[in-house]
Amino acid sequence: MNAPYPVRLAGEDLWLLPEKALYWPEQQALLIADVHFGKAAAYRRLGQPVPQGTTASNIAVIEQLLAKLPCRQLIFLGDFLHGPGSHAPGTLSVLAEWRSRYADLPITLIRGNHDKRAGDPPATLNIRVVPEPLLLGAFALQHEPDPHPERHVLAGHVHPVYRLNGKGRQRLRLACFRLGERISLLPAFGAFTGGYPVEKEEDSCRIFVIGDNEIWPVG
Repeated sequence: MNAPYPVRLAGEDLWLLPEKALYWPEQQALLIADVHFGKAAAYRRLGQPVPQGTTASNIAVIEQLLAKLPCRQLIFLGDFLHGPGSHAPGTLSVLAEWRSRYADLPITLIRGNHDKRAGDPPATLNIRVVPEPLLLGAFALQHEPDPHPERHVLAGHVHPVYRLNGKGRQRLRLACFRLGERISLLPAFGAFTGGYPVEKEEDSCRIFVIGDNEIWPVG
């Protein structure tokens, strides 16, 4: 695990992780958005030339985080499975092996738009699936970044990236955390996901990009 970046949000101390996840020390909770397990497998079934082993690589990163952080719960902010094709035997067997190694860890999935299309994970994975929002402490944990009337929203769905402009035509698109006044976005965790550019649309907005396995605040 690389060095976390501590922030204060809605009166709570949170750690932004270069692995594109968020850790909440008080709740000992690891939050992950948009892992999209089985996306590459679904595309390969359509004859598309996409990478193999993305499910295993995503699992390896999660295991590294669980080994380093004291976690009493793992929460997925939607889009655990990418689509119906994500129920391929190879994908599910990797997930089943991983779950067996952490059988006592409570895992919750807040159902996202891709989960509704893919269907819930197999019951054998022992994952609690709930609709949004999941209210926990100061936060409303959601997939969609819709405002909540009483709590600060932590959400996924957008796959936020930030554009850094260099000299001439040089450009970088880096995954980022976007912390707003009422809604904050987590980057997509999945290794095979795209991104949507976000900006600092308000003075209170804070953006933290991920590069070289570190978190960098955008001035």
